Amino acid sequence: MQQVKSKKRVADHGEVFTSEREVSAMLDLVKQETDRIDSKFLEPACGTGNFLAEILRRKMEVVVRRYKSNQHDFERNSITAISSIYGVDILRDNTIECRERLFKIFDEIYIKIYKKKTKDKVRDTVQFILQRNIVLGDALSLETVDDIPKPIIFSEWSPVNGSKIKRRDFCYKSMIDQASLSELPLFSDLGEDAYIPTPVKDYPPIHFLEIPYA
Repeated sequence: MQQVKSKKRVADHGEVFTSEREVSAMLDLVKQETDRIDSKFLEPACGTGNFLAEILRRKMEVVVRRYKSNQHDFERNSITAISSIYGVDILRDNTIECRERLFKIFDEIYIKIYKKKTKDKVRDTVQFILQRNIVLGDALSLETVDDIPKPIIFSEWSPVNGSKIKRRDFCYKSMIDQASLSELPLFSDLGEDAYIPTPVKDYPPIHFLEIPYA
């Protein structure tokens, strides 16, 4: 697992990636969450995805173990696992590599199990979600890295009615500006104790294979 791309990147951005051993040790501390398919993770300086890749591998192990005998259930729960992973990085090449890395983890497992029965629509959904969830942005300014920066927007993907998913978009800044969020994850599962922000956009439920085309 690569820890440094160049001395210049270390000097300019303080970029040093976490080693594989440290990633595994830290995730072992929250194993009960990495074993939950729908448990949400946000890495605000995700780099090329050392943490997120290992989280997805662990989630996919659970998906395979539980659902590989039913392709539809495997696909639906794989989408749930992938859609629960979020990252921000300030460098474009890192976000591209992170998305590609996460997609490859899923796709290699998908092909190994179902071979010629795999579906391009499933791949399109995975890539669309990764494009939304792995954001080119500055986690300090809470804005995108563009000529004209915009607030970082994250999408929440909630399974409903079996094969459908409901998408809601949230402004990252408005979420963490709330004092009540200081000790809470991005999308908390703490029930009545959780602050529920107002989405900037709310979408109707749609079949998970139709998400990229809506």
